[in-house]
Amino acid sequence: MFQAFLIKYAEIAIKGKNRPLFEDALVKQIRRALKAVDGSFHVYKTQGRVHIDTEGEFDYNGTLAALKKVYGISSIHPVMVLEDEGFDELKKRVIAYLAELYPDGEHSFKVNARRARKNYPLESMEINAAMGEAVLEAFPAFHVDVKSPEIMLRIEVREKIYVYSVDIPGAGGMPIGTGGKAMLLLSGGIDSPVAGAMMAKRGVSLNAVYFHAPPYTSERARQKVEDLAAIVSGYSGELWLHVVNFTEIQKYIYEKCPHDELTIIMRRYMMRIAERIALEQDCLALVTGESVGQVASQTMQSLMATNEVCEQLPVFRPLIAFDKQEIVQRAYAIGTYETSILPYEDCCTIWVAKHPVTKPSVKVIRRHEEYLKDGIDEMVERAVNGRDVVKIG
Repeated sequence: MFQAFLIKYAEIAIKGKNRPLFEDALVKQIRRALKAVDGSFHVYKTQGRVHIDTEGEFDYNGTLAALKKVYGISSIHPVMVLEDEGFDELKKRVIAYLAELYPDGEHSFKVNARRARKNYPLESMEINAAMGEAVLEAFPAFHVDVKSPEIMLRIEVREKIYVYSVDIPGAGGMPIGTGGKAMLLLSGGIDSPVAGAMMAKRGVSLNAVYFHAPPYTSERARQKVEDLAAIVSGYSGELWLHVVNFTEIQKYIYEKCPHDELTIIMRRYMMRIAERIALEQDCLALVTGESVGQVASQTMQSLMATNEVCEQLPVFRPLIAFDKQEIVQRAYAIGTYETSILPYEDCCTIWVAKHPVTKPSVKVIRRHEEYLKDGIDEMVERAVNGRDVVKIG
């Protein structure tokens, strides 16, 4: 039935003179998403909207699934495309369309016609009236509701005639690439993949850094993170995952520093390394999955202590005011939850102190980091220079 899709956007429409840049970015992301779908697609923009024309057989459900992950789309409308064979034929085709989509029950409806081709014999209001009459005759249980109809039957008369009534919500947000690039600190937990997807929704493209601690964390833990990165890339587009071996640094901190401060000091070195890699990759910010008070390392004092080491880049925490259930719901929605709960621990959970400090003093932490000065700089160099870089998506 459907041979095309009409794509509508919301926030892009208010971008003024920069609007074409955002539209082009959206078209680019739609084309990228549809590469993984069986079928041939022609994606192009017209004034105020984006069109997708299909050629031959295509995977309808796969197309919708791919489009629902494209940020910048507010709604998706599957379209029946008709040749102009006269109004009587149009009525027959529309009645058949409605009979297939809405075979049972009572429905309210409204016909909303637009005549872009001015040589069409009927004006928009005439199309509305005549088609409405035909629908009522064919479906006695239907009734007209011009204010809030269950079925908004749209008919657009252009070179061809476009008929649609299905309105599928899109992902919203802004197209990837319009909001700069950021470095996501990605772990195997629930929170950080959600944070990455939320930043991507604002048009931010992502790189990611993962801190691996072999032999204390297994290759399955690393694979879990790569799998999470692949799911996130379905929303953010291609990303590069930087896998940093953190074992040597963690053991050194464990040997030299007070154990109640292990998490904070390790976290500070993760942030230092992440910022360094982010700057090398031309990223404009760091992104974490932290939420105030969720764990000891995420109290206000702990967040201040970890922020303090980031000297050049801001740290974005899109989940900062979320409770755990809200984060879990979003993880379900983007498809990361089942992977995140796989029982393969990352380096953050392996080295957690029994009684971690919850209100660290930055001055005290700095003083205790002096215990590391004999070897930590060389270890950081080895970790950064020896990292693995994996292309995801």
